[in-house]
Amino acid sequence: MILRHLLLPDILEMLEGGRFAEVRDFLATQPAPEIAELLSALKDRDRLLLFRMLPRQLADEVFSLLDSRLENRLLEGMVQEDIRHVLATLSPDDRTALFDELPAQVTQRLLALLDERDRRQALALLSYPQSSVGRLMTDRYVKIRPDCTVGEALEHIRRTGGDSEILEMIYMADEGGRFIAGLRLRKLLLVDPSTPVDDLTERQPACLTSLQDREEAIHVFKKYDVYALPVVDTDGILLGIVTADDILDVAEEEDTEDFHRLATVRPLRMDFKAATAGLLIRKRIGWLLGLVVVGVFSGAGIRVFEETIVAVVALVFFLPLLIDSGGNAGSQASTLVVRAMATGEIESRDWLRLLLREIGLSVWLGCAMAFAVFLLGLWRGGWRVAIVVALSMLTVVVTGSLLGTLLPIGLYKIRLDPATASGPLVTSMADVLGVLIYFSIARWVLGV
Repeated sequence: MILRHLLLPDILEMLEGGRFAEVRDFLATQPAPEIAELLSALKDRDRLLLFRMLPRQLADEVFSLLDSRLENRLLEGMVQEDIRHVLATLSPDDRTALFDELPAQVTQRLLALLDERDRRQALALLSYPQSSVGRLMTDRYVKIRPDCTVGEALEHIRRTGGDSEILEMIYMADEGGRFIAGLRLRKLLLVDPSTPVDDLTERQPACLTSLQDREEAIHVFKKYDVYALPVVDTDGILLGIVTADDILDVAEEEDTEDFHRLATVRPLRMDFKAATAGLLIRKRIGWLLGLVVVGVFSGAGIRVFEETIVAVVALVFFLPLLIDSGGNAGSQASTLVVRAMATGEIESRDWLRLLLREIGLSVWLGCAMAFAVFLLGLWRGGWRVAIVVALSMLTVVVTGSLLGTLLPIGLYKIRLDPATASGPLVTSMADVLGVLIYFSIARWVLGV
């Protein structure tokens, strides 16, 4: 971030002046994440020029840190031999993420540039469902046998660990490839070299399955607090590992998707800056039109109670206050429930207890708000209007809160994203119910 904001103008000036040697020498001393941040701020022509100035090893590291959109832009400007080298140096999971974002014909062309082993590996990972853990796997890890000693294991790590994506964890599998346990490297270093590694396994190992949903993997990483987790198939065969940096990327994507759904926006699968106006319109217009349809019912409800409104005009004063309160209560409840479901804090067995607690909370909240509006109603319309407003406030707050609690649970039960049941959707539905509740109570109490 520092390089991007402070030095970007100077670097652009050097590029325009043809002082390429100075740029190359300067970039060679910078950390890869800073250079990746800088490349994301440049235009395509300058980005490609700057990338070509990087030393080969640094360029490989920087490329793996870019998002898929920028990786594709760079590949479009490279010659075939450079593309082959970049793809070969990418870790299997990063390569799969890149192929996911490319059109099918481009992916086929790039697959043809890989050697036979890498191509088979890429096709195997791409065969897993898009939201599965299998798409995140890498085979760059160290595997040891249970019948070796700690000294033999350390020697094996020295010979083969150079290409491993992570060395903090070492994985043990039997001759048939079945996963046995994961060991921290620190544990191997602190015991006698003659100790059998099989003696170091203490508990049931944590692992992921290749077809497991990526969102579930986030909770497993959080629970066990590890650098990486092994991935096995249904027979327990060790297929690869998933590292914490990949899970952080997944967590960011899932959080972004939930935020979009909270505002009833269809999730963007790309950077917001790169989204075109047409794409943003398509992502937003569907829900907006749907909410208009829901809002029409509010107007229809008011039309039904037109005689009541004409008889007691003071009721109109409290209408926005009441329906907004119901919508706000529902939005609060749905946000809390959706977030708790997303983080795994509540499960299906907790729903009844959650609902009962929300009923109690909403009654207390509704009574407090009813008392406040009762005094306002007494001042604006007399004691009968005050009773109508107070009863309506209590009812709409309880109704909105229950709607905000039940709607996410209902969507989850029918296998839809609970985040959809929030914000504008809950507010719009609570508005309709608020109108009907308010004027029904007014008709009953006032006898109009």
